[in-house]
Amino acid sequence: MITLEHAYLVVGLMFLAFAVLTLRDREHPTRIRSALFWGLIAASMLLGTWLGGLGNGILVLALVAIGGLKRLGVARPATTGPEVRLASAARRGNALFLPALIVPVVAVGGTLAAKHSAAGAWLIAPVQTTLIALGLGCVIALAVAMAWLRPPVLAPVQEGRRLMDSIGWAALLPQMLASLGAVFLATNVGGVVGELVTQAVPMTSALIAVVAYCLGMALFTVIMGNAFAAFPVMTAAIGLPFVIYQFGGNPAIVCAIGMLAGFCGTLMTPMAANFNVVPANLLELPDRNSPLNGVIRAQMPTALIMLGINIVLMYLLAFRF
Repeated sequence: MITLEHAYLVVGLMFLAFAVLTLRDREHPTRIRSALFWGLIAASMLLGTWLGGLGNGILVLALVAIGGLKRLGVARPATTGPEVRLASAARRGNALFLPALIVPVVAVGGTLAAKHSAAGAWLIAPVQTTLIALGLGCVIALAVAMAWLRPPVLAPVQEGRRLMDSIGWAALLPQMLASLGAVFLATNVGGVVGELVTQAVPMTSALIAVVAYCLGMALFTVIMGNAFAAFPVMTAAIGLPFVIYQFGGNPAIVCAIGMLAGFCGTLMTPMAANFNVVPANLLELPDRNSPLNGVIRAQMPTALIMLGINIVLMYLLAFRF
């Protein structure tokens, strides 16, 4: 049976390969620092269960020190040349997207199979099923791409290393912000926020509660940079006590649309560095160092429209189903 530990093992081995190849790359501008950074991430994935809370905390502090003091350099590994890539793209056309489509197909199919079939339940563990299926989809997509395209053996790891070097420290933000949300939940930040909100906005109707919850999810995501970090706080503050318990909203609908409202905030904040700062840097936009760079400005109209739609959908659906 494939468990979440197996997914951590695969990811850990990937980062370990990044660290080893970086250490061997004499032309890398920050060879030692980058190798140590990716090596520590590999250690967290491979040994996190045995390191315990204190060990993992020290490891995270080391990662912050390495990634925060100076920028990590970007590798330029030699894999396939531009001519080979252009010829391959011209020959295969849009079929090149097929390996990428394998990932969501396996993720969704594996999740459903694990819940509704005996074979799927035997193959995939019932805990964190979607994450396991997602990892399985990535492995299958890689195997298909290697068998079909026949690149150099180390090309996937080398190109992955180059991409992760380009992302740098921002690769850690999703995990850290999600952990921060769990810390906030454990320290009852949601209860404090709920008291402040009710003092400012009287929850006299379901519509007011829905608007407060969705706007709170978006605004707190703007502050936190991650909807997963905002979700436990705002759901404990407004979603559960008011939208669900007081006015009888359907928990599944409220929580699902609440997350979507939070994602609207993700589109509007530089705190979501992996979504909004990294693309601006990769594209070398002239305003990439601005809090409202071109990526964020392009996304804001869509984000505001979708936030309004999410409010309407929650109000229309949550109290009727």
